[in-house]
Amino acid sequence: MGRKSNGLRTGKALKRRRHSSRWLDANFVSRTLQLKRKADPLEGASQARGIVLEKIQLEAKQPNSAMRKCCRVQLVKNSRQVTAFMPRDGAQKMVDEHDEVFIESIGGCQGKSKGDIPGVRWQVIKVNGQSLDALLRGKIEKARK
Repeated sequence: MGRKSNGLRTGKALKRRRHSSRWLDANFVSRTLQLKRKADPLEGASQARGIVLEKIQLEAKQPNSAMRKCCRVQLVKNSRQVTAFMPRDGAQKMVDEHDEVFIESIGGCQGKSKGDIPGVRWQVIKVNGQSLDALLRGKIEKARK
């Protein structure tokens, strides 16, 4: 690009330089082209409904050796498949295959996975329209489908 223009009547050149230079910044490009929203399975929504395809166990990252209880969920809105974490003890007993679940972001840094579960960015919050938290606390019983 060379030197920056200076002197009288250089406003247009400076504006053009600033405009073209902004596209060299990766954060500006991804924000302007809405790349995160396009790659996001929930398409910008905070929560989404899906059907449980299978229950799986994922191995935690080093130095932990736990098996984290997760499930594969197919979203209703766009048929994409995501892996969702089932929080707290006994959650995998409350969630069965073909159940309808609500998922939301786990809340990791920049929308990425949180903690020691590799590649899992979502967690289950409702099962068949009932709060998973209330089911686990014993406040309500799981509805028959």
